Amino acid sequence: MNMVGWFEIYVNDLEKAKAFYQTVLAKELSQLPAFSDNMPEMWAFPWTDGEMGAPGAICKMQGVDAGGNSTMVYFNCKDCAEEESRIEGAGGKVVCSKMQIGEFGFIVVASDPDGNMIGFHSEQ
Repeated sequence: MNMVGWFEIYVNDLEKAKAFYQTVLAKELSQLPAFSDNMPEMWAFPWTDGEMGAPGAICKMQGVDAGGNSTMVYFNCKDCAEEESRIEGAGGKVVCSKMQIGEFGFIVVASDPDGNMIGFHSEQ
């Protein structure tokens, strides 16, 4: 079993966050249904059941501010330099350019428009 089963990235401006993640990841997010009145509005990253990795979503919820949290999500990608090249144009900030992490590949660390720290990981 994967240790991470789900992740949520809380944002203040949902439209801006959707545009940022869809641009940087070059993937479409899909809206999840609200099962009760107190659920946040959620837009999920694409996932395939039974595949490696954890599903998750960006969320806007009354009373939950974005940024400044201690959660870090790493997105898998083919070459994290591709995602890095789209970060600033999408309204984010590159915190750490592509760097090697020994035998484990490469990472890029960035912040999204709400100040959430995120990472990108690739084997090359």
